[in-house]
Amino acid sequence: MEARMKNPAYVLSDSLKGIQTIYKAIYQGGAPQELLEIVALRASQINGCSACVHAHVQNLKKSGESDERVGNVAAWREAPYYSDVERAALQLTEAVTRIADRSGDAVPDELWDEVADHFDEQQLSAIILTISMTNFFNRINATIKEPAGQNWG
Repeated sequence: MEARMKNPAYVLSDSLKGIQTIYKAIYQGGAPQELLEIVALRASQINGCSACVHAHVQNLKKSGESDERVGNVAAWREAPYYSDVERAALQLTEAVTRIADRSGDAVPDELWDEVADHFDEQQLSAIILTISMTNFFNRINATIKEPAGQNWG
């Protein structure tokens, strides 16, 4: 399987500067890298982005995450492998990623308060930007039909 075209971020190479700047800021936000990968994996699962699911699974495995934790992200509510902190971030991920599915308040105050109890403003910023950037790339990859396991670029 081949993508319809090269990733637009590589076609318009100046866009990479902005993307790299955003990711640099995310990694300086103080949220654990593994948490950011779990959040990105969940958003990618929801959006059906096989390329991103593959990439985030690989990143989590390289970081030493267990098969149970990696393999149960989609079932995080029922799986015993996630902390309350991770569950709050995953719940936020689902709310933000499924923003069009909600009438009214996309992220209810109750959810916001729960997440804000676990993260400081910088960490929360890193998580929100991770969710947003993942959704950004999921949409690009769905449009160009980027297959899983391919080298981007």
